[in-house]
Amino acid sequence: MIILHSNNIKKGSKIIFLNEPYSIEHSEFVKPGKGQAFIRVKLRNLISGKLLDKTFKATDYFNAANVHTTSVIYIYKDQNNYFFMDKQSFEQFSINQHTLRNNYKWIVEQNEYSANIWNNKIISISINNFVILKVINITNAIKGNSINPGNKMATLSTGAVVKIPLFIKIGDLIKIDTRSEEYVSRIKIN
Repeated sequence: MIILHSNNIKKGSKIIFLNEPYSIEHSEFVKPGKGQAFIRVKLRNLISGKLLDKTFKATDYFNAANVHTTSVIYIYKDQNNYFFMDKQSFEQFSINQHTLRNNYKWIVEQNEYSANIWNNKIISISINNFVILKVINITNAIKGNSINPGNKMATLSTGAVVKIPLFIKIGDLIKIDTRSEEYVSRIKIN
């Protein structure tokens, strides 16, 4: 196990803190006029995504987190888990829907994703900024709705629900921005 001293950690370092992997988002070395030097850091939990502000003594040390990124393909889903296959080794990994948070709505079978793996388990999936999904159900727009004219709600093939323009029909393929969860365009098939 690689040991990192707190005065050597920098942005991008991955450490084990409270028995979980964290990534350093910001670090600042402080040498006051009196007293011992210390380091202020912002840590992001790689499993939950929570951000922590911590202060460590310059003499503290941590174990480096053995987190690596690999390319995986989404293959299937069961009750609560999503299963992915490593493109290089063909090894299969699963991740719980709760761990994926809201990203599960944008995962499409046979698409490629970047996965962070720690202790032989996927701890996070980086989803694509844009995804193309099929419209499987539409709720009719309400006439006289002056608050939101020209839009209706659509259920997509992954179960996500988004606002779409009135001209979109069931069976159409549409492009969605996964960051804002908004409709971008209709995809025409030749």
